[in-house]
Amino acid sequence: MDPSGNLRLRDVLAAIDAANADDPHTIVVEGVARPKEQAHAELMTGWVQRLDPGADEAQMVAARAHHLRRWVVPRSDFPEGRAGYLRWRAAQSRRQAADVVRIATAAGYDDDFAAEVSAIVAKQGLGTDPRVQTHEDALCLVFLQTQFEALAAKLGDDHMTGVLAKTLAKMSPPARAIARDLPLSPQAKALLDAAGG
Repeated sequence: MDPSGNLRLRDVLAAIDAANADDPHTIVVEGVARPKEQAHAELMTGWVQRLDPGADEAQMVAARAHHLRRWVVPRSDFPEGRAGYLRWRAAQSRRQAADVVRIATAAGYDDDFAAEVSAIVAKQGLGTDPRVQTHEDALCLVFLQTQFEALAAKLGDDHMTGVLAKTLAKMSPPARAIARDLPLSPQAKALLDAAGG
């Protein structure tokens, strides 16, 4: 879906972009330093459109809002380990859902639409809803595109191969095929191959 002809969709995407522009963390994408979550949201939107050219408005808003203002609830505010990570994710999910509802309704969408977007962001229906699988595929591709190589340097090859295997297992076959064609370093491609990519 091309958002340029839909004023309400353009408004909600612009509001999400403005909210994410405050991210104090930056990431370099195509040689340009950008607010991290704003850049990730734009990449997510691009992947959703590529994976599902007929993506509906809820998918487009969910793609843009998938990590809406993520930095306001730092991971460091929660205990180390998996239990702390899951508590952090749950807190993020609740906050993001509330923020998405507020932004979407301010742009003229109803509560049902906002709830639909929140469900996609929360990946409810993964395995049964193709829109949620597209969202998951796009998330994994953004991770591989922007965070994989830096994380591999931090974790080491063995640990990273396990992370990649879990990532690839969440992806659909078409998305895994795209992952194999990403412009990655030879070492990163070797890790992806070792993980079953």
